[in-house]
Amino acid sequence: MTKRIFRSICLAALAVFLASMALILGMLYRYYAKVQQNQLWEQTMLAAQGVENQQLDYLEGLDLRFGRITWIGADGTVLFDSQADNTEMENHLQREEIREALEIGRGESTRWSVTLMERSLYAALRLSDGSVLRMSVPQSTVLSILLSMSQPIVVIFLLALAVSVALALQLSQRIVRPLNQLDLEHPAEADCYPEVKPLLLRMATQQTQLRKQERTLRQQHDELRAVTDSMQEGMVLVDPNEQILRINPAAITILNTSEDCVGGPLHAVTESAELQAAVSQALCGTAAEKTISLPSGKFLADCSPVFSEDTVAGAALLLFDITEKERAEQFRREFTANVSHELRTPLTSISGCAELLKSGLVQPEDVPAFADSLYRESQRMVQLVEDIISLSHLDEGAGDLQWERSDLYQIAQEAVQSRAKQAKTAGVSLSIQGTAALMEGIPQLLREIAGNLIDNAIKYNRRGGSVSVQVAQGEGTVSLTISDTGIGIPLEHQSHIFERFYRVDKSRSKAVGGTGLGLSIVKHAVLIHGGSIQLHSVPDEGTVITVRMPAKRSST
Repeated sequence: MTKRIFRSICLAALAVFLASMALILGMLYRYYAKVQQNQLWEQTMLAAQGVENQQLDYLEGLDLRFGRITWIGADGTVLFDSQADNTEMENHLQREEIREALEIGRGESTRWSVTLMERSLYAALRLSDGSVLRMSVPQSTVLSILLSMSQPIVVIFLLALAVSVALALQLSQRIVRPLNQLDLEHPAEADCYPEVKPLLLRMATQQTQLRKQERTLRQQHDELRAVTDSMQEGMVLVDPNEQILRINPAAITILNTSEDCVGGPLHAVTESAELQAAVSQALCGTAAEKTISLPSGKFLADCSPVFSEDTVAGAALLLFDITEKERAEQFRREFTANVSHELRTPLTSISGCAELLKSGLVQPEDVPAFADSLYRESQRMVQLVEDIISLSHLDEGAGDLQWERSDLYQIAQEAVQSRAKQAKTAGVSLSIQGTAALMEGIPQLLREIAGNLIDNAIKYNRRGGSVSVQVAQGEGTVSLTISDTGIGIPLEHQSHIFERFYRVDKSRSKAVGGTGLGLSIVKHAVLIHGGSIQLHSVPDEGTVITVRMPAKRSST
């Protein structure tokens, strides 16, 4: 812009200078012509007096260096000419200045001379004898004046050019400076030219709109980022070339990659053919849903095309973790199969005994034994059903049970006292140590924990063995430790004993009447209280199970 202004000012100054020179030369030319005409008349009148007095002798003795003098008779015949042979010259009667002089006594004209080929001024006076004396001088042309003044004109032109360039540079910088100093962040507050004010106001309005749109876009971006970052599901956005545009933290964890993958190809972060096939199908315009297996688990890949004006502009991939769902489904199937199997055994026994009694094939002296078998199997079924109901209740969170201030030592002591006869029958010594251990808990579940652990310690012990129960109050926690000198648990089974219906020795479990759900109930009850279980067992030496729970109920 500065260059354009500079060039415009220089051209304008040059145009003004040339116009001024033309005007000045025109005025000088007119002024010089008038002066020359006046001088010509003065010389003509002097020459006329000389001719009046001396006739032809005056003309012949006259030395003219810068002009021409001609004496013409009353009939137009040239009597004398200072620059040509008068006998060869044509009649001058029709010349404009001659006719005027003959008519009114004096005449003048300006024309190109055919003989001399230059512009001349003519002045003619009528003498007393009727003849006419004419003088002429060549008139200086504009070009001749310009050439004669070429040196000062060049000097003036160069000075004017230098001044014009300096002024143009200064003016262009001065004109542009307020524009360069504009505060584009606050254009409405700028002190600039009034002509620019509407533009600045328009810019201020547009900037306000742009800032508002920018805030809206940033807010939407932040909201979208907050939503996607907080999603448990993985989300990946890809362009039509399967280049990753966006990936949320959940997807980064699922695909075991990093944010550096953004801008790279999808196949660089996963080798799953099913996942890539789903994305390719979505980029063809059709939504796809596939179950895929990844190192981090099992996922449902839901991939949908993203359209922009009826054109597929990319694809959105959502990864839903169905690992727990699949595990729960597998667990449900196994649980159903286990329940069916556990119920089938006592039902078969009951049905068989009942059928024998009904048919009368049982001897009277054997009826009490069959009745005892029916009773034991029915009790086993009742216990199994109660354990299943209890476990289902715990799976639902046991939200209907009341939390109370409880003494874990007192609850454990009651459990020991109620199982003293069972321990004596099994030939196992049962003891308890510790002090009061106050905590916030569900008494019913605490009884289940203590009772089941003591039951197992007695059942899976050996005659002459011992069971020790110890309760302790820690810093913000309470602990219950059950130690026995029983058969112990092999290492390969220790990670499974808290699973439902899992038995280390199935024959012994059936012999002692176990359902396989006791330790699973213990685990769920401890988790509801926010606690943990530790197991240490050595085969043929014994088992130690320690339960630790917070003394105060967690707010969550």
